[in-house]
Amino acid sequence: SSDIKADLRDIVICNAQDFEVKNRTALIIHFPFRVWKTVQKIQGRLIRELEKKFSKKHVVFVAQRTILDKNFRRKGLKIRPRS
Repeated sequence: SSDIKADLRDIVICNAQDFEVKNRTALIIHFPFRVWKTVQKIQGRLIRELEKKFSKKHVVFVAQRTILDKNFRRKGLKIRPRS
């Protein structure tokens, strides 16, 4: 668990919500797209720990993307991401 803590320092969670699927509850966790690469590196261990903590719940990770309009320079970005 201590090795996961070091990786979790630079990860931010946007949103978390419960979702009812048939007879079980799924926990959906949204991450910003800019930290998605680091989430994917530790997602196996992180899902195992979260499913232990929230018993009888499935855990799903989702990347939250922000669609920028043509005036993206107001946000301080040099190039507009295409994804």
